[in-house]
Amino acid sequence: MRMRSPAAGGRELREFSFEEEAPGQEVRAVERRVLLETLSSKLPPGTISFSSKLKSISEQGPAGGTLLELEDGRQILSKIVIGCDGVNSPIAKWMGFSEPRYVGHMAFRGLAEYADGQPFEPKVNYIYGRGVRAGFVPVSPTKVYWFICFNRPDPGPKITDPAALKSEALELVRGWPSDLLAVMRSTPEGAVVRTPLVDRWLWPGLAPAASRGGRVVLAGDAWHPMTPNLGQGACCALEDAVILARRLADAGGAQAQAAMRAYEAERWARVFPLTARAGLVGALVQWDNAAVCAARDGVVIPRLVRLGPFLEHTNFECDLLEPAPQSP
Repeated sequence: MRMRSPAAGGRELREFSFEEEAPGQEVRAVERRVLLETLSSKLPPGTISFSSKLKSISEQGPAGGTLLELEDGRQILSKIVIGCDGVNSPIAKWMGFSEPRYVGHMAFRGLAEYADGQPFEPKVNYIYGRGVRAGFVPVSPTKVYWFICFNRPDPGPKITDPAALKSEALELVRGWPSDLLAVMRSTPEGAVVRTPLVDRWLWPGLAPAASRGGRVVLAGDAWHPMTPNLGQGACCALEDAVILARRLADAGGAQAQAAMRAYEAERWARVFPLTARAGLVGALVQWDNAAVCAARDGVVIPRLVRLGPFLEHTNFECDLLEPAPQSP
């Protein structure tokens, strides 16, 4: 991992390996498309219906299941609905959850492409400015992921012009280290997005239940959106999937409600502290006070920050799922 300041073309603050700082830990950067294609390839053909936007959801009485109406007119009567439909989940809204809270900063994200091979070592690169931070990491032999987080009092109007998005991102870090700028310039305009960073703290006794009647349950960002400052959002969604699947498989159909409640209790104990910690870390690293940033660059990062304790939250095992029995 390499940590720099944007000053003087990228002044080195600290550089270290995971093996030195946190033996046994590692970072695996995976392109989302590759991850999704890998997971979906294990399902029977036709299992997934893409671009199926939900129009409405309604309960159909004690024994009638849950009716999903899609925007294309189709209707699906379901025994169990798992709402893993992202941060703007209509299922979460139907269950009484509030809109996720904007945390005061936004993010640009992009995926640079190098047809002849990207030139970087498999290393995470961070650059810390005042109220702005950026980073990049290779995700394959030909692609490099990058991001910029920046303070903004409100999300502002949505920008749909790809060229304007890329131009705004480059302007934010004008004069920053040349390797970051080169990565950004190697990014196709259609591969840059800008999103507000949001979260939802699941305060005990205040947040609605994550399940309803043994028929509907939430997972991932639909239930517990968190800021990306710990790199745990998608990881927690995968954990949710494994633990929920195990709970439902062990319970059988008649005990689905109890299984969902057990899943919620088990997962809340993990996701609530992570959501809070991610939000607090984001607030600290996004400070734009000159004196605070000077102390960060001169003392905190070079002398005080240690990777091992910071990554303690990644030491989580959700164990393996038993393979489904095969039909004879």
